[in-house]
Amino acid sequence: MTTHEYPVGATPPLGIPKAAVPRPYPGAASDDWLRPQSEAGPDPAPRPETGPVATTGTGPDSAQQSAPRRPGRDRYLDLLRSIALVRVVVYHLFGWAWLSVLFPSMGVMFALAGSLMARSLSRPPLSVIRGRLRRLLPPLWAFSAVALTMMFAGGWNPVKDPDQGGTWGLIDLLNYIVPIGAPPFPWHLGSESGLLESDWADQGAGVLWYLRAYLWFVVASPLLLWAFRRVPWATLLAPLALTAVVGTGLVTIPGETGNAITDFTVYGGCWVLGFAHHEGMLAKVPRYIAVSCSTLLMAFALWWASGHLGPDGWDLNDIPLADAMWSFGFVVILLHYSPSWQQLPGRLTKWDKLITLSNNRAVTIYLWHNMLIMATVPILDQAYNLPFLQSDLAVATLDKTYTLMMFVLVWPLIGLAILAFGWIEDIAAKRGPRLWPNGSGGRRSNSRSARGRRAKV
Repeated sequence: MTTHEYPVGATPPLGIPKAAVPRPYPGAASDDWLRPQSEAGPDPAPRPETGPVATTGTGPDSAQQSAPRRPGRDRYLDLLRSIALVRVVVYHLFGWAWLSVLFPSMGVMFALAGSLMARSLSRPPLSVIRGRLRRLLPPLWAFSAVALTMMFAGGWNPVKDPDQGGTWGLIDLLNYIVPIGAPPFPWHLGSESGLLESDWADQGAGVLWYLRAYLWFVVASPLLLWAFRRVPWATLLAPLALTAVVGTGLVTIPGETGNAITDFTVYGGCWVLGFAHHEGMLAKVPRYIAVSCSTLLMAFALWWASGHLGPDGWDLNDIPLADAMWSFGFVVILLHYSPSWQQLPGRLTKWDKLITLSNNRAVTIYLWHNMLIMATVPILDQAYNLPFLQSDLAVATLDKTYTLMMFVLVWPLIGLAILAFGWIEDIAAKRGPRLWPNGSGGRRSNSRSARGRRAKV
């Protein structure tokens, strides 16, 4: 059993999709990773601050310290989403197993989405779920249209597919429209000498596991939040207990159903941790207790992983129980230390525009990044045909630096994908389309709007 976050080019266990991001390889915005920067609005139920708050004293300084913080975006959470997205791209490109230990992106992103889902559920649940679907599905449809067109053009017939053919093969195509289950795709298409690797469809469409998991978490959130508010500790720890059952082989559920249930249990603890963050429960736990317990949990995760190494060694994505425990402890520490920045501090300010852009276009980056990693290969292969790169030394240098050049090239390709498809996220959110929403124009527009309001007064 595995949580199947695989690097491009790796071979997954039978029956398990290879590519998965952000797993995530996704993060992003004020209500969750699907809500863009410009939609940040008043927080209907601001969570308690974890830092010290002045409660005594008089005078202007004391009043300023004790005044409630203005509601708005939490730039610390935005920073975490951006780091998670970058880590996902790097992992899928280089395939370094230790990245799953250094920064468990998927656990972080599910926790952030859970926190913001709890915030949104101050509104009627059905309207919140409808809003999430509205923001999720149009970008998925654009990706599905391109991916399916390429698969059909390559000769794939879902009716005759030996793995998922017949009527069910056609029905499963509906998962490209609403990702309730795993969308079908051919494990091999084309040839090794073709423009793309023969497993490009597996790598490209395999990332949709995250949308499936996210969708089920969203649908389950009203019930999960209801349970959390009544029996918080039981709801928080239940996913870890379930992972010990379904993620260790104690109970085996075959096929994609087993994968979906394992995903839900592995990351369910992080999702509910997001509830605890928003509700202020984490802030009530003394820091030394939170950090000590998290450290013990993470130590157990490493101990368990050491005896259950997968095909890629210490890649925790292949070891569900270790992944769940490590991600849970890691997220507790991140959220307990959460400084709740309204602005990025110090040297981080120079990354403000990129962080804003990545949060506004998280869905686009997540959906397309694996395809774009593969697209770097035929582009870079043309370098071998350049006249001034025909010497043995030049060819050897290209071979040694090939993956590094893929890393350099994939970012401008992601930028092109943002320009080509990112505006769909704005349409899905019922906003005017924007090509490059990095926040630079928003502040000027807001200033002009404020001046206009003052002029009318």
